[in-house]
Amino acid sequence: MTTYISILRGINVSGQKLIKMDALRKSYENLGFRSVATYVQSGNVIFIGDKAKPDELAKTITRQIEKDFGFDLPVIVLTIDKLKQIIDSNPFLKQTDKDKTFLHITFLSSKPQKTEYSTIEEKKLSGEEIFFYDKAVYLYCPNGYGKTKLTNSFLELKLKVGATTRNWKTMNELLRIAQETK
Repeated sequence: MTTYISILRGINVSGQKLIKMDALRKSYENLGFRSVATYVQSGNVIFIGDKAKPDELAKTITRQIEKDFGFDLPVIVLTIDKLKQIIDSNPFLKQTDKDKTFLHITFLSSKPQKTEYSTIEEKKLSGEEIFFYDKAVYLYCPNGYGKTKLTNSFLELKLKVGATTRNWKTMNELLRIAQETK
């Protein structure tokens, strides 16, 4: 058995693609997952399942959500070990001058192929920093994520992969919940 974290993109935002968390948990349980828990209303789901490839689980969950709720959404699935590795690898944690409330991680559906990172970096606002790591992008947005030009849509367009972003507090809370899941 493995503990997984799935991150859905684009639900319960501006009244679009509304899914109640109890219905989402039921959808996951219908797939045979156990100890299903959600965190906040933005589609963060922690669950236990048989060992499987995260990409295959993402496809299975996407199909179930379309069946149960009638819309297609991007889903990214991580093992607890991968989530911990991504959190521990945040390069901004070593910089004591960084306020953690301005840290974000953009999770990518796959590793980008031959990207011109300089065109992305040109969009940084004053004080912003960005770091690319495997299937994650670390963002430091001291002006607030709502003001950055380094949005999901922009990163998806430039990297040519699906993406969804979570703030630092949410990521640590997901890891905590996953570590307590039995």
